[in-house]
Amino acid sequence: MTTEEVGKKLVDSCRNREWMKAIDSLYGKDIVSVEPRAMENMPAEMHGFDQVKGKTQWFVDNHEIHDSKVSGPFVAGDKFVVRFDIDVTEKASKERMKMSEVGIYTVKDGKVSREEFLPLAG
Repeated sequence: MTTEEVGKKLVDSCRNREWMKAIDSLYGKDIVSVEPRAMENMPAEMHGFDQVKGKTQWFVDNHEIHDSKVSGPFVAGDKFVVRFDIDVTEKASKERMKMSEVGIYTVKDGKVSREEFLPLAG
């Protein structure tokens, strides 16, 4: 798949809240995922398919997702960018928050090889 094809499939899956499907079908086994900071018992940078899938599963399991908007992909070369605007409640604290961030994705051999998330400055 081309970078554009991977980007479009990822956006379609995320719009349908099929995050695990996106990972299963589009991510490479050596994926690197970088968050802006470490989270609850999770480092900011994770390596490998199982770690990245586990991080995403943790997010889904620990948050009630009220609404999400996914924009993009914006494509150039081997990279694409997707904007995420998500309205969630953290289940443990009951804190509701709106999050806006972009994901910068790198594609290698038809699979996502790296993702890096940058939050909207507040």
